[in-house]
Amino acid sequence: MARVQLSNLEKVYGGAFKAVHGINLDIEDGEFMVLVGPSGCAKSTTLRMVAGLEEITGGEIRIGDHVVNTLPPGKRSIAMVFQNYALYPHMKVRKNLGFGLKIAGRPKAEIEAAIQDVARILEIEPLLDRLPRQLSGGQAQRVALGRALIKKPGVFLFDEPLSNLDAKLRASMRVRITDLHKRLKERGLSSTVIYVTHDQTEAMTMGDRICVMQAGRILQVATPRDLYNHPADLFVASFIGSPEMNLIDGTLSPDTIHIGGQSVALAPEAASRLDHWPEQIVLGVRPQHLRLVTDDGPALDATMTGAEFMGHEVNIHALLDGKPIVSVTSPGEYEAATRAGDRIRLRPDPLALHIFDKGTGRNATRPALIN
Repeated sequence: MARVQLSNLEKVYGGAFKAVHGINLDIEDGEFMVLVGPSGCAKSTTLRMVAGLEEITGGEIRIGDHVVNTLPPGKRSIAMVFQNYALYPHMKVRKNLGFGLKIAGRPKAEIEAAIQDVARILEIEPLLDRLPRQLSGGQAQRVALGRALIKKPGVFLFDEPLSNLDAKLRASMRVRITDLHKRLKERGLSSTVIYVTHDQTEAMTMGDRICVMQAGRILQVATPRDLYNHPADLFVASFIGSPEMNLIDGTLSPDTIHIGGQSVALAPEAASRLDHWPEQIVLGVRPQHLRLVTDDGPALDATMTGAEFMGHEVNIHALLDGKPIVSVTSPGEYEAATRAGDRIRLRPDPLALHIFDKGTGRNATRPALIN
């Protein structure tokens, strides 16, 4: 069993600066948990405390049935994959893979069998007799992954492992890692993963659940779908999603959202799912839910400032009440709606609106609103 539990976990530097503020997080056995957030949010610090590379100031870390607060990294049943691969430059791939088992005193035949098994899984058999300097970035990352896999740990820890790769290779490695996680589970092997990244695309495409962090605190833990459809607060709303959610200041009355001199009708279905009625609000609407229209129905007038042609869609940039917003539309709708000039009309989906309390930043829209 490789369940990981963080209870009231704290990290204080120099007796003054608190980097981690008493966080609580349960990671189930076999779960792929992603810690995501901006630089400096303490996600890597949290991972290093789990690994035993950073002393904790307070709280408890439990891996399986054991509290590991004072155990050294080698006793925690973990394996870590770093951003810089950390391969031994003077050892060929074969020795890099088997070095940990050799230090542990495993028989030579067992080590060789384990090397061959891992090399087959990661498709690196042709690389076994190469030195690290003879590997591409993607090959080196697969070797680093193999060195972790060969230990058969209870928990895999990944610290931004793909950040040094180009975009195409990152996409390929995302698929490899998630596929490896799935195959380990199918083989009945321990496959708990804690994966740190600042890239929300990695988080959304890889994680069973995502833990969003800011300034040493956990803001929300949810599945990718729940995180996207019902962000808990303004920070999560702006951080998750690409292009990011439009956030527009306004006021709320029983049947209308007022934005500057314009208004949006608040559908009865939407109103019924508000858990409270803040007067001063921030209206949140995903660019995919802000439709470019040419008919005479209700819509918001905006001024287009630019457009990004993405092939299958167009990102339209505009100003609404002097604030920048983005709408995602099809190339055909873009061509039809922008012939008359820079003035455009945008219609938000009434059942896909998020109402944030401007005072607290909390999402007042209950999850049932977004299916």
